[in-house]
Formats: sequence, structure tokens, C-alpha cells
Amino acid sequence: MAAPGKSQPSTPGPSASAPSGLLRALPSGVWALGFVSLFMDISSELIHSLLPVFMSSVLGASMMTIGMVEGMAEATASVTKVFSGTVSDALRKRKLLAVLGYGLAAGTKPIFPLAGTMGWVFAARFLDRVGKGIRGAPRDALVADLTPRNLWGAAYGFRQSLDSVGAFLGPVFAVAFMAWFSNDIRLVFWVAVFPAFVSVALLMLGVHEPEQGEISPSLKSRFTLAALKQLSLRYWLIVLLSAAFTMARFSEAFLILRARDVGLAIGYVPLIMIVMNIVYAVSAYPAGIASDRVSSRTLLVIGLAMLIAADLILAAAASPLTAFVGAGFWGLHMGITQGLFAKLVADVAPADLRGTAFGLFNLVGGGALLLASVLAGALWNSLGAPATFLAGAAFSALAACGLISYRKKPSTVKPGGN
Repeated sequence: MAAPGKSQPSTPGPSASAPSGLLRALPSGVWALGFVSLFMDISSELIHSLLPVFMSSVLGASMMTIGMVEGMAEATASVTKVFSGTVSDALRKRKLLAVLGYGLAAGTKPIFPLAGTMGWVFAARFLDRVGKGIRGAPRDALVADLTPRNLWGAAYGFRQSLDSVGAFLGPVFAVAFMAWFSNDIRLVFWVAVFPAFVSVALLMLGVHEPEQGEISPSLKSRFTLAALKQLSLRYWLIVLLSAAFTMARFSEAFLILRARDVGLAIGYVPLIMIVMNIVYAVSAYPAGIASDRVSSRTLLVIGLAMLIAADLILAAAASPLTAFVGAGFWGLHMGITQGLFAKLVADVAPADLRGTAFGLFNLVGGGALLLASVLAGALWNSLGAPATFLAGAAFSALAACGLISYRKKPSTVKPGGN
């Protein structure tokens, strides 16, 4: 799976043996995209680390409702990514779509503190995720456009790592401002508006898109079966494998709710996301480097093992400390697998369909996340929190067994390895 298809020419570029050398070799545009992700995630996670508690405690929503809102929001983003990715392939204007997506997400931030009903929250989450969907696939494809091929793993890992730093800092600010504003969640939500607009400004000023050739004469022709047939069997195996991972890992909103469930005070609930994202941020870049050198299958199996550990710990949790340990393993799973899947998609997707490939990849993943989150909410309502996480562990174990056993079939296309 790590071997490129014929449609992917090798791109010369700098090489370095040390991680610091790899960082210096990354293009300035990749650095800028990393900090764009960092500031937007500060804004988003400042809100999202408190939003499940806001929905349940302030607006009185049930766990099932929260699961549906979170799942539908992510599914919306995934559907949008298909079209934005394909449009970016046709127009060769990935940055334009990224600016539009980040701008829309920034524009939704003031809606959250103004929300008086679940309808307002759903509308804000919906528009925010539409923005994420618009920007996601073009941004991921732009990373590959800007970066020499031999540095793709490092580039995706680096961007993901800075994204995770932002996801860590957002909850840190949430805890700090909850203390400062005496647990006034709405006032804390207003703080999130500023970094969102910083992110948009940085994207507009700091990223310069490379020349991509002529605009496609027919955008419609890209939404055809013939265009999809250019995506290889190896690509579709990656998509299906990622969907299996997503089914085993439902919305992170349930981490926050679990922390609250085991007794963490409302003002400190964002700490669960801080712990998760510290581990995520620290592990994402080394995992990205490893994905350029180590069997993809090995890393994926390790990632699933970390998710199984996280689910079992969270199922057994009886105190906030245990929940923090579980969140740490959850973050390690994310750090190992998320940048790796982006790198694998870039490896096998034709250059002129790279945005489409990322869009379809995220569409399937979003559908899986919607289903997983709804099921998680239903299990929580009917059988309690431990059952939710035990089900996640069971599905993770099934996915790991399938991945390991698939390796024993040499006559088939392998979903991993160098």
C-alpha cells in the first residue's frame, strides 16, 4: 500500500536523517498550513471541549441527541469534502476553497454563545462542519502539491501535530477562562472567535499555491464512474480500512461526557481533551516520520491496540484520573493513525484526482462516524457508559484481527507495507 501507483511520479526533494533536518526541509507553505490548523483548532476545541456539557447541562439534551448532533455534523463535513476536493482538482484552486472553508468556519463561531436552543447549536455545528468539509480535501491535497514526495509522511505528520497542538491549547484556554469567568460557558465561547479569524488571515497571507496547469474544461466529467475508475483497488482498500477504524472510534464528545460521568467538575471537563491532544500532538509527527520508513500495517495494528486499551480503561473508569489515562491512549491511537491514512491516500491517488480521492475518503469516514456516534449514544442511554466503550473495544479487536489475517494472503493486494 505504501508503494506508489504508476500515475504518481517521484518528486525530487531534500532528505535528512534527523527529525530536525526534516522540519527544515519542509516548505514554508506546509509550515503556514500547520499554523492555520493550529489557530483554527484552538478556536474549535475551545468550544467543542465544553459543547457536550453545554448541550446536556444548559440545554438539557439527551446522550442520544448529542450523539446524533455530533455524528451528523461530522458526516456533513465528509459529504462536503467530496465536492470541494473534486472542484479543487478541476479548478486547480485549492487555496481559494481552503480560504472559503476556513472563513465559513470562523463566521460560525459567534453563533455558539448566542445559542438558546438545540436548533441553534445544530445550525452552528452544521455550518462549521460545512466549512471544514470545504477546506479539508483541498488543504490535504495542497500539502502534497507543496511537498516533495519523499517528505509526504513528515509533512502530513507535522501538519497533524500542529493541528493537535491547537486542539490541546483550546481546552487549556477553556479551563483558564472558565475559572476566570466563573463557569460562564457562553462568555468563554466568545473567546473562541479571535483565533478563528487569525487562522483565516494566516492562510490568505502565508500560503502561496503552486501552479497547477490549465483549468479542466469539464467539471461535470469529474463526477462520473469513469473518473472514479481511475482510483485503484489499493485506494479503495485504504478507504474501507479507515472506515473500520472510524466505526471503532466514535465522537470524542463521549470522552468529555465520560469525564463528567466519573465526577470531574464542569469547569475542568476540558482537561480530558487537553490530555488526549497532548499525546496526539507529541505522537503525530514521529508517527508521520515512521510512516515513511516502517510497514503501514504494523503502525495500524499498533494504533488499534492503543484504541482497545483506551476503550477498556474508559469502560472501567471510576475516577477522573482513570479517565485521563484512557484519554491518553485514545490520543496515542489518533497520533499513530490519522496522519498515516492521509499519507497512504496521497501515495496511491493520481495527482489530478488527489482532491477527489481525499474527498471520497472523508465521505466514507464521515458516514462511519455518524453511525458509530449514534450507536454509541444509544448504547449509553440503554446500557450505560461502560457498554459504549466495551463495544468500541470489541469492534477495534475485530478490525485488528481482520488486518492481521489479511496479511496472510500473499495473493491479494496488501493494505499495508513498504
